[in-house]
Amino acid sequence: MKKYRVKIIGMTCTGCEEHVAVALENMGAKEIEVDFRREEAVFELPNDVEVERAKKAISDAEYQPGETEEVQQQETVQLGDEGDYDYDYIIIGSGGASFSSAIEAAKYGANVAIIERGTVGGTCVNIGCVPSKTLLRAGEINHIAKNNPFVGLHTSAGNVDLTPLIKQKNDLVTDLRNSKYIDLIDDYGFKLIKGEAKFVDEKTVEVNGMQLSAKRFLIATGASPAVPKILGIEEVDYLTSTSLLELKQVPKRLTVIGSGYIGMELGQLFHHLGSEVTLMQRSPRLLKEYDPEVSEAITQALTEQGINLVTGATFDRVEQDGEIKKVYVTVDGRTKVVESDQLLVATGRKPNTTTLNLEAAGVEVGSRGEIMIDEYSKTTNSSIYAAGDVTLVPQFVYVAAYQGGIAAGNAIGGLNKKLNLEVVPGVTFTAPAIATVGLTEQQAKEKGYEVKTSVLPLDAVPRALVNRETTGVFKLVADAKTMKIIGAHVVAENAGEVIYAATLAVKFGLTVEDLRETMAPYLTMAEGLKLAALTFDKDVSKLSCCAG
Repeated sequence: MKKYRVKIIGMTCTGCEEHVAVALENMGAKEIEVDFRREEAVFELPNDVEVERAKKAISDAEYQPGETEEVQQQETVQLGDEGDYDYDYIIIGSGGASFSSAIEAAKYGANVAIIERGTVGGTCVNIGCVPSKTLLRAGEINHIAKNNPFVGLHTSAGNVDLTPLIKQKNDLVTDLRNSKYIDLIDDYGFKLIKGEAKFVDEKTVEVNGMQLSAKRFLIATGASPAVPKILGIEEVDYLTSTSLLELKQVPKRLTVIGSGYIGMELGQLFHHLGSEVTLMQRSPRLLKEYDPEVSEAITQALTEQGINLVTGATFDRVEQDGEIKKVYVTVDGRTKVVESDQLLVATGRKPNTTTLNLEAAGVEVGSRGEIMIDEYSKTTNSSIYAAGDVTLVPQFVYVAAYQGGIAAGNAIGGLNKKLNLEVVPGVTFTAPAIATVGLTEQQAKEKGYEVKTSVLPLDAVPRALVNRETTGVFKLVADAKTMKIIGAHVVAENAGEVIYAATLAVKFGLTVEDLRETMAPYLTMAEGLKLAALTFDKDVSKLSCCAG
């Protein structure tokens, strides 16, 4: 069998995909994958069947076949024959990408080893998503107790006892680490090797003085907090996103250098727990890569809550005076000093690659130390793959898990399946939350789209009115020619829950009219998507409840 990829012009929906797939199946094609968004079909044909027959079938189905390429199929790893190799698949790292990849490889009967130098489970369960989000929820409850918006309802909150709260967080982390990671090692029969791995050559790693070889490797070593070059930073007892979550006492004052999603989430967390918080950043506006309406909404929300924002800052130096940390910055030509009891540095993350000796394996890295991969998640060494934060893909655990699964299918199963990260939702768990998917208005214009947008303030959403929390926004970005939704951006309570519906709309090419014609439950935040769709050509303030 030979495998081909054919570009196809004219597909607009999943129905088109089915039409093309049926046409190809009827002419004898196998293993057919059709994707209207990528405008292509991938399929296999018997060696004696010319690809022109497939192109004619596509044309007869009233679609236009374009550029054609033969896909070189990767040889499936032959399992059950150890040969000169210790393992079929060695995975370095033990986070979301690693376990997803190991489980996928196990489907092919692979003999898998996982090498981990630290705590099993990676960033998300140990020091990232799980611990931060459970503490964020605690902070929200404390904040609401002190600031509830309902008259006649008398609530209050005392000082936070952080020690038992951190213990409760750690107990949850331990439970999930065991159930979602450690217990699976025996269930699937993986070999766990504790120690630090470094490559000796293209097929061999050394760990604990042992040399281990494998037919294929996956590097999934994640990333760590990055520290900016600021004069004096090395002499200051600063915190990272990891150490902050182990504090036993709420600081009276907390300064955060960096106002990306990590800085905002953790800064707001400690504000809600009782700290006086200052967020500082170099950029003149928060979340500069997002739509301006998103930046404006979250800036308004944080300011209303009493968080101090310092934007457009040049960091001159940092120093420590006893227990007090001092950050010297220049803003609009004026120098100011911000003092605090604790200093959090949250200026991004760097890939964990420095100890791997990748040069010996023929694996190239980029300017930030990230592992360079192709569209199949393969590195510059054809036997070594990489997945997750170490490759600087969008740094979400679900992206890492997806990428790890693709890597195993290609490395062990010989699938030659491409990564598709065109529609990746992202959530920042502030209050209100920020959720986005697809293109911003600016990105869409840069890609050549003629764009039409709608912007719906949160005070036009009934759910927000009854919650008495109306700072936020819904924004939809559409292709003006087809009116397909190509981007959705939300600042609202439960925005992370809302964005999944928007993700489906973007992924499957739904139009503004599709959203308008779909019933949305009244008094849900998700109704904001329908109202935003109506806003393209209606004033929703002139509509009755539930009216379209």
